[in-house]
Amino acid sequence: QVQVVESGGGLVQAGGSLRLSCAASGRTFSQPFMGWFRQAPGKERQFVAAISWSGVNTPYADSVKGRFTISRDNAKKTVYLQMNSLKPEDTAVYYCAVAFGGLITAASSYSSWGPGTQVTVSS
Repeated sequence: QVQVVESGGGLVQAGGSLRLSCAASGRTFSQPFMGWFRQAPGKERQFVAAISWSGVNTPYADSVKGRFTISRDNAKKTVYLQMNSLKPEDTAVYYCAVAFGGLITAASSYSSWGPGTQVTVSS
């Protein structure tokens, strides 16, 4: 089983940038898809982006398209989320997870969730 830990969160002003990392460890990192989700207080966990093993397939939520970029380094067993032009509404805890099948934008299709990293965007 794969374990993941997120890092890179913090406090940033609107318009700023952050780069999140998701470091994986365990038996294998060969899962077809890895994904990023976020959850704001009082709201459901929301899909942000995912990436296939090859890096060719990278679906994004409409709310982050053009501002966020997901990438992965399989040699380092790490997935990244580059977040640019951040908005206050991007404030949330960001989670990384491993997809095991099903709809790639659904949280129920993922397992091995990390503890999350807080991203706060001030206006």
